[in-house]
Amino acid sequence: MTRTLSVLFAALFATQSVAHDAKVVEVRVEQAGMLWNFHVTVEHGDTGWDHYADGWEVQDADGNRLAYRKLLHPHVNEQPFTRSLSGVAVPDGTEAVFVRAHCSESGWSSSRMKVDLSN
Repeated sequence: MTRTLSVLFAALFATQSVAHDAKVVEVRVEQAGMLWNFHVTVEHGDTGWDHYADGWEVQDADGNRLAYRKLLHPHVNEQPFTRSLSGVAVPDGTEAVFVRAHCSESGWSSSRMKVDLSN
């Protein structure tokens, strides 16, 4: 019985620590002349104003920020959710960018989603 509880506790703890990371689950892009429109879907276990996914950014391959979208409120009952950002300038010749999400409590996600712009 003790072993079962230990395994259950370990699984619960691992799940809770992962739940704090905001995750980009989909990115759609549209080129509009020289600029780009980004439609980013984020998933996070928002619990309210003290803990929610509060932004996402577009980066180049070197990690330089090209654009930032601040999220102004929690999405407790809307998961995953999509928010857009228009008019993003991407340097000529850039074939891919990366998008990552931010959490008000745990900071920037360690994972980035690669977005191919060459198609």
